[in-house]
Amino acid sequence: MKHAWVKHNGRTLPVTVQPDGDLLTTAGAHIKPGDVAWCAPPHGTMIALGLNYVDHAAELQFTAPEEPLLFLKTASTVVGHGAEVMRPDEVAYMHYECELVAVIGKTARKVTQQEAMDYVAGYTLCNDYAIRDYLENYYRPNLRVKNRDTLTVLGPYIVDKEDIPDPQNLALRTYVNGEIKQQGHTQDMIFSITFLIEYLSACMTLVPGDMISTGTPKGLSNVVPGDEVSIEIEHIGRLTSYIISEQEYLEQRNAP
Repeated sequence: MKHAWVKHNGRTLPVTVQPDGDLLTTAGAHIKPGDVAWCAPPHGTMIALGLNYVDHAAELQFTAPEEPLLFLKTASTVVGHGAEVMRPDEVAYMHYECELVAVIGKTARKVTQQEAMDYVAGYTLCNDYAIRDYLENYYRPNLRVKNRDTLTVLGPYIVDKEDIPDPQNLALRTYVNGEIKQQGHTQDMIFSITFLIEYLSACMTLVPGDMISTGTPKGLSNVVPGDEVSIEIEHIGRLTSYIISEQEYLEQRNAP
C-alpha cells in the first residue's frame, strides 16, 4: 500500500493511493491527484549518505569508503512532490541525486543486520539536490551544499515494506525535461540498508519515522531554472520537482 499526505481544500489529509491513482481519505472519500498539493511524508531525523554507489565513487575518482559517509538534513530543506526548488542565483553547478529512502517503523537500538528489516516500515524517494560550488570534498558535505531551503524533495508517498521484496534489487532513473540523465541500480550500493541500520543503531537510537536516504549512482548534471526534474525508482514511484531562480522563489515567499 502507498501512504501519502496531501493538502486539499485547505486541509492536510493522510490518504492511501489506489491502483487507479485516486486518493482515498480515512473517511472513505475519493480525491483526484490533480486536485491536491502533495506534502512531504512526515519524518523524524533524516540521515543521508555520500558516496554510497560503486559507480558514483569511481565517477568522482574516489576509492570506495570503508565506512558510511553520513550527514543530517534540516527541516527547512524538505519539500514534497511537485514542489518548486530554489536554485541559488550565485551558484555555478547544482545537481540532482536520485535516492532510495528506508523509513524506520519501530525503535531500533543495537540491531543486527539479520534482524534489521524487521525495523523497516517502508520506502520512499528523495531527490537530494546538491550545490557543488561549496563542496570542500566528498567526505565533508557542508551545510551550504546539502541543507539549502527546498533542496530535499521527498515522496510522493511511502510504500509498505511488504510491497518491495528486495530493496537491493531496484532500478533508479533521473529525467531532466523528459530526457534520461541518470541510471543506476540499488544492487550497486556500497553499504546496504541492513548494514546501515546495524551501523547507525549501534551508536544512536532510531525511532519510527526516521529516514535513511541511501545515496545516488553516477550520472549527475547541472540543472537550471525552468528545468523539470523527475526521479523514479522501480516498483516505488516517480517524484517530480521544478527548478526556479532564487529571485522568483523569494518573490513568491514574500508576496502578500
